[in-house]
Amino acid sequence: MLISIASGKGGTGKTTLALLLAAAHSNITLIDCDVEEPNCHLFLQPEWHGPEQAVTIMVPRIDSDRCNGCGACSAICLFSAIAVSGKSALLFDELCHSCGGCLLACQQNAISEEQKVIGTLMTGTAASHPGIHLVNGTLKIGTPSAVPLIRRMKQESLQLTGDILVDCPPGTSCSMVNAVKGSDFCILVTEPTPFGKHDLELAMNITHLLQIPTGVVINKSDAAAGDENIEAFCASRQTPVLAKIPHSLSFARQYAAGCIPVEFQGIAVSIWQQLTSEGGARA
Repeated sequence: MLISIASGKGGTGKTTLALLLAAAHSNITLIDCDVEEPNCHLFLQPEWHGPEQAVTIMVPRIDSDRCNGCGACSAICLFSAIAVSGKSALLFDELCHSCGGCLLACQQNAISEEQKVIGTLMTGTAASHPGIHLVNGTLKIGTPSAVPLIRRMKQESLQLTGDILVDCPPGTSCSMVNAVKGSDFCILVTEPTPFGKHDLELAMNITHLLQIPTGVVINKSDAAAGDENIEAFCASRQTPVLAKIPHSLSFARQYAAGCIPVEFQGIAVSIWQQLTSEGGARA
């Protein structure tokens, strides 16, 4: 079973919930797909299985001696990664999506491909929770798209045993979509605020388009803060509220110290029971 944990914006508690759910499971793989700033390893302190693995993509290289400036490569590129000036073509690596179209379009055999490192990944086992296997990715600074790295991390997780949790990137960009894609169930984490409700709706639209069963967890729950607005919205979208994590100073202190708050494990256990029951993620 593959469970993704996402939100419409950062700071709602995705990683918090991912760690709670992982700690409540006896054999699980946690993929930290927030590759621009991964932090699950700070809590799990994993024993790494070997050195970092470089993750690469293929990018074009243009032979200026062969290029005659015909513009075929630029015309086929949907992302304006190639510009033609005079009788030469200029490549902008940061815009390239590695589709290979320019290579096929060039009739002068002036374009070849080479590997470009976009990030690294590591796998390990949590020291304090031996049942948690972690797949950790770090995107190279300046790399515009995390999608190839996220895809590689999800492929890597298939070699491990147990259920899979995906801690998705925040927001509703291509990175989030690729992290969520293929999930048996998606948990959207939100806060009881107008901003939380707005971004929850954006994220819910994504899971609806992908036809992924979805549930909601309200973090920093407070009856006086607007839980009823979130619950009413979820009811209108026929989406269950799986749990509420109360606004707790004790929770915040433990989390800031790099600990997974044990007194909230009952919430995680309840969520797992709902996911594995009839009508849950396997339905």
